[in-house]
Order: sequence, then C-alpha cells, then structure tokens
Amino acid sequence: MVLVLPPQLTQSEAKACLRVLQLELLAQAAAVVVDAGALIRFDSAALAVLLELRRQSLATAKTFAVAHMPTRLADLAALYGIGDLLVASVE
Repeated sequence: MVLVLPPQLTQSEAKACLRVLQLELLAQAAAVVVDAGALIRFDSAALAVLLELRRQSLATAKTFAVAHMPTRLADLAALYGIGDLLVASVE
C-alpha cells in the first residue's frame, strides 16, 4: 500500500493530513512509499509532513521514499537543503 498525499497540502491541512498518514504508516510492512503525484497546491508544510513521515519510518526500521514528487516541491526541498532526505522511489 502506498501513502497518498492530497491535492492540497498547506499549513492549514498539514496537521490533519499528518494524523491520517501516520495511521496508514503504522500498517506498512518494511517499506514506506509516499505518492506525491496528486499535489497541486502546497507550501513548505508539505515538506514538514514528508520529513515527519520519513522520521517515523526510519525510527521503526522502515525504508522511506517519495514517488511522483512535483518539480516545484523538489525545488523547494533543494532550496531548504533537504532534497537528499526525500529520495525518489525506484519505479
């Protein structure tokens, strides 16, 4: 099962979105893949959600990857110097 980000993920939606995704993360076996392909409207809160999911994945000995990351989100991650932490998954 893949975790899927919603079309909109800004500071307003981040807390609720993270709660839902955290529950789904618990059900993952050894690999966590987050599909960011649906993201249309987002801000740096989307990065915060991804970083927290990564932290929780690694804390429970799970791998973590992001699939279909929009270019603008990848650019934002690079700007903040965290692009290497949000490695794209192999598809």
